[in-house]
Amino acid sequence: MLKRCLFIDRDGTLVVEPPVDYQLDSLDKLEFIPGVFRNLSFMRKNLDFEWVMVTNQDGLGTPSFPEETFWPVHNKMLSAFKGEGITFDEILIDRSFPAENKPTRKPGTAMLKHYMDGKDYDLASSYVIGDRITDIMLARNLGCKAIYFNSDADAADRLEQEGLSSCCVLIAENWDEITEYLFAGERTATVSRKTSETEISVTLNLDGKGLCDISTGLGFFDHMLAQIGRHSGMDLYVHTKGDLYVDEHHTVEDTAIVLGEAINKALGNKRGIERYGFCLPMDDCLCRVALDFGGRPWLVWDVEFHREKIGDMPTEMFFHFFKSFSDSARMNLNIKAEGTNEHHKIEGIFKAFARALKMAVKRDVFHYELPSSKGVL
Repeated sequence: MLKRCLFIDRDGTLVVEPPVDYQLDSLDKLEFIPGVFRNLSFMRKNLDFEWVMVTNQDGLGTPSFPEETFWPVHNKMLSAFKGEGITFDEILIDRSFPAENKPTRKPGTAMLKHYMDGKDYDLASSYVIGDRITDIMLARNLGCKAIYFNSDADAADRLEQEGLSSCCVLIAENWDEITEYLFAGERTATVSRKTSETEISVTLNLDGKGLCDISTGLGFFDHMLAQIGRHSGMDLYVHTKGDLYVDEHHTVEDTAIVLGEAINKALGNKRGIERYGFCLPMDDCLCRVALDFGGRPWLVWDVEFHREKIGDMPTEMFFHFFKSFSDSARMNLNIKAEGTNEHHKIEGIFKAFARALKMAVKRDVFHYELPSSKGVL
């Protein structure tokens, strides 16, 4: 059986990179990335990867970065990791200067040729984890997947500009996110549905960044669906073409069905999720949304509207949306709203619903149990 590898960068990924000279050359500078011990220890115990540290140490051994300043800090770092059960199967260090552009320097693969013969290692199922674009380039050059350890708002744009988006499976702000991904997998789903009345495509990522691409032909409905994505934190793509020349009913109801199916599919076996989830004030309104992904669909709807439409959306369709959603997502849903402004009322409901979703789908891989005394959901 072919082995999988984690090729892990050092400075900026395992330990904090000194911000001035970028050289970790004294114990005073040694600082570990938050969460790295708990997460690496958990992964070392529970995952079957080989671990390879791959690091560029520019000019190591020269007068500006002498060996005697590097090894005490490096060895202290390894000792601290070993004390928590974290060991590396191989450590590869390149010493060249950036200007030399040697093939051993990341993103070059010269130090990693023994992993690339196709006989022992499954590189397509392996990962490079690092905080620099050169780490993502290394993943591409190896034929691996990449995890970009970066919290910058423009991280995705940088990958796109460099043509690296296709090999990067995750942009992670912390080690918790990386561990969750590697241990339990991504929670994404795509569901399409085509009838004589509607044609719908929904793609979502429960662990996204709240990115939305919504188009249903109903402006106010688009605005409400975007609230679900942004306030739940999931990435949400919804494109609906419906028979709006008839009325709005099929477009709204069928979109809810497909969206609910996608969430149910993305949740998978539901292990580690919180399961339950929120009340939210919005100006004059108070909106309460409680839900349970217990597998039994039900809707309690305690909301009254005194206008026929909000924007281009009939107010009677909001009940149908949440009823269809709860049925196809197999969730128990209880919604109550009070207030005088109808726009605020329904927007508050969608935002509270999104926050309840965010709370309920939150996953803890360190307590990866099914949240049910019955043993099944």
